Amino acid sequence: MKRRDFLGGVGAVGTAGILSTPALLTSASRALAQGNDIPVGLLFSLTGAVAVVESTLHDAALMAIEEINAAGGIHGRQLRPIIEDPASDPATYADRARRLMIRDKCVSVFGSYTSASRQAVLPVTEQRKNLYWYPTLYEGRECSRNVMYGGAVPNQQQDELIPWAIENFGPRFYMIGNNYVYPKEENNYCKTLLSEYGGEVVHEEYVPLGHSDFSSVINRIRSEQPDVIFATVVGDSDVAFARQYHAAELDPAKMPVVSLTRSEVEVKAIGGEAAAGHFSSAPYFMGHDTPENEKFVEAYKSRYGADQVTHFVSEAAYFQVYQFKAALEKLDPANITPETIRDAAVGLTLNAPQGEILIDENLHTHLWPKIGQWQTNGQAEVLVESTERIAPKPYAAYDGQTCTGEGLVKA
Repeated sequence: MKRRDFLGGVGAVGTAGILSTPALLTSASRALAQGNDIPVGLLFSLTGAVAVVESTLHDAALMAIEEINAAGGIHGRQLRPIIEDPASDPATYADRARRLMIRDKCVSVFGSYTSASRQAVLPVTEQRKNLYWYPTLYEGRECSRNVMYGGAVPNQQQDELIPWAIENFGPRFYMIGNNYVYPKEENNYCKTLLSEYGGEVVHEEYVPLGHSDFSSVINRIRSEQPDVIFATVVGDSDVAFARQYHAAELDPAKMPVVSLTRSEVEVKAIGGEAAAGHFSSAPYFMGHDTPENEKFVEAYKSRYGADQVTHFVSEAAYFQVYQFKAALEKLDPANITPETIRDAAVGLTLNAPQGEILIDENLHTHLWPKIGQWQTNGQAEVLVESTERIAPKPYAAYDGQTCTGEGLVKA
């Protein structure tokens, strides 16, 4: 038995012995034959540069599938996860997505972390008229009818953050990010808010992905003396930057790093002492006090280890599987296709670990923004929390463009 089939099999609790390949209708509708398992793809990197994060998304999604199967499945049918490892390579994401959609006839694929990987999968998903569930915060400026967007877009992370940072620390922002589309688009939106609230950019700088020597950046920060370091460095770069910032004895009480990307995963690698005092904006933090989050965290740590952490992207990877379940429960079991799943998902509400979320007609998700300050124990103390769900506006930085249920509309 191939590893991908074995992993797919053991991912379904209580399904031993029924893992033969399901018979599927071969018509263009791709509706599933009644009585068989429901094949879904998991397309998260388990090896390569982004595996440190994507493996946690894989784990959260797989846990949700196991929970659903253990509770009886959907319409009495088990979800059958088919696992592919794209090895952190965008071209491989596209190839494996094609395999999951064509050969394995998955009615949905859950996957990926970076915008580069999403953009690699997007043309495949649209060509096959499939459905790609993407859990990660991203830069917006996209409006596909074949992607379910679970993560925050710029307005959901920044609308409350930027005026708060100006009020509490001052108007002078130093921007540091990795050199790709996400940081640049987030900075673009940040500049519109700074202009609105009387802020300014004292320096804007981008470093390559994986960059690890921030001595020149820290020297410039020391020289410029900004009020806020607005950070969109990711992964290993964020870990290196945080450690070196702390080693340089720059004071977060005077010049805090305010990050859109730093989560419990990065803080665990950074170390609590170096991360303490800085801030992140996100819709979810591990310490959020709801019954749903308590259940999520307890189940995750029980399954993967007491030292493991949940974070704002693994939470979305988890709740998107439950959104998928809720959509399927609205459908006639004889009419389960990517298109019918998408249409059934619009307007759905779900009590996620972060709070009650909603799928917009533009296929993005209404979320609960929060501002947290990192503590020495590696957890964030939530200082500011939205009093209502915030609607996603993926084109907020672009006047006259709106993502709607009919696609992108230009005024």
